[in-house]
Amino acid sequence: MLTVLSPAKSLNLEPQTQTSKFSMPEFLNEAETLVKKLKRMSKKSLRELMGISDDLAELNHSRFNEWSRPFSKDNAKQAILTFNGDVYQGLDAKRFKARDLSFAQDHLRILSGLYGVLRPLDLMQAYRLEMGTSLVTRSGKSLYDFWGDKITESLNRDLAKQKQKAFVNLASNEYFKGIRPRLLDGPVITPVFKEIKDGKSRTIALFAKQARGRMAAWMIQNRVDKPEQLTNFNLDDYEYQADESTAEKLTFSRPQPPPVGKK
Repeated sequence: MLTVLSPAKSLNLEPQTQTSKFSMPEFLNEAETLVKKLKRMSKKSLRELMGISDDLAELNHSRFNEWSRPFSKDNAKQAILTFNGDVYQGLDAKRFKARDLSFAQDHLRILSGLYGVLRPLDLMQAYRLEMGTSLVTRSGKSLYDFWGDKITESLNRDLAKQKQKAFVNLASNEYFKGIRPRLLDGPVITPVFKEIKDGKSRTIALFAKQARGRMAAWMIQNRVDKPEQLTNFNLDDYEYQADESTAEKLTFSRPQPPPVGKK
């Protein structure tokens, strides 16, 4: 069973001493092709392409121009320890032991606009490039065109090594669109997280992101590798709702927590 996550815009670039193990991204050549194109863009062009502030455009202009191969532990860092957004605060990979990281390396994949797909211990250099970016390349008018079937084919190669031929989709819609579900060699199971307030349930983006990370961590630390085990997830007061679920969509809900600082 293989789980897919989205990346994060927020990054932790501090040196880490948690593990000395690392691997290299499968699609470094493709990433370099994109970086070469992005290096030629002005700060103004990057700002307009990505819809970001002047400060972020300047930061990412610098990052793309500093991006270089070969990757090493001196100029890059493992992906699972670098991404630092809401999903990764839920994942909290700094708690992982060596055997957790080993299981994650085999069972977790991180989708990326720049790198295509990353294993947890793949080295990466800092970047910002969302999968939904309309970057024109020889392949088409978007990153979806650029990546085509490559991400899907990579996931299928990894799935072939798994005993259970199923995908768990903990990615956002933007990133999952980089996959061609009809070409996958196994069913896709998508957990959905809802908050209940005043008798009504709804998905709240912040809580859903954190829950995806929490579920990914729970799967890693409990060695969850069978689809039927997923319904046992019960962290942070979430409970599986069988009557709202199907084989492809697993619904978990809980009473909506109060705002931070309130009881």
